[in-house]
Amino acid sequence: SAFGKVRLLIPMVAHLSEVRQIIESIKKVQQQLTDAGHAFTKVDLGVMIEIPAAAVMLPLLLRHVDFVSIGTNDLIQYTLAIDRADEAVAHLYDPWHPAVLQLLAGSIAQARQAGKSVSVCGEMAGDPAFTDLLLAMGLHSFSMHPSQIPSVKQRILRADTSRLANCLPEILASEDPQRCADFAFAAHRGASKLQ
Repeated sequence: SAFGKVRLLIPMVAHLSEVRQIIESIKKVQQQLTDAGHAFTKVDLGVMIEIPAAAVMLPLLLRHVDFVSIGTNDLIQYTLAIDRADEAVAHLYDPWHPAVLQLLAGSIAQARQAGKSVSVCGEMAGDPAFTDLLLAMGLHSFSMHPSQIPSVKQRILRADTSRLANCLPEILASEDPQRCADFAFAAHRGASKLQ
């Protein structure tokens, strides 16, 4: 960290004790560096939100970390108890499932309310079909494969985030969030073209 900013991201967090162990390990290493006369700076600590338990207990985690990253692929898989690699049940893997959307929206809102940076990684972040939805949820940081950047960037540049956010409660309350979002965001894009 003496040579540049370090951000340490901990995957698969399910217990607060895991975060506490990491914090203690960091303190121990910092003491060793101090004793050896080596320079270092503060290391930002973050957690991956990819297990429903982490999303549900996010307010507790946010007290101890500097940022969060929501891993949508695993969050969807574990929320729906679907192994997306198992052909027998892979068709049930559904990023538009209301439970998944509630966990996503809640996690983004809680992190932002706590003043912590939040990003989304996984297939949803790089899929333009979800860009408007994630913007509506208040997301500002997307992590994706470089090949997906141009199409997502175009969606972001054309978006009016305050209008998109107005659509969010209806989408989250819908029995068919994908259909509701398609209709609401198509209307939004149409209104944007008229201006």
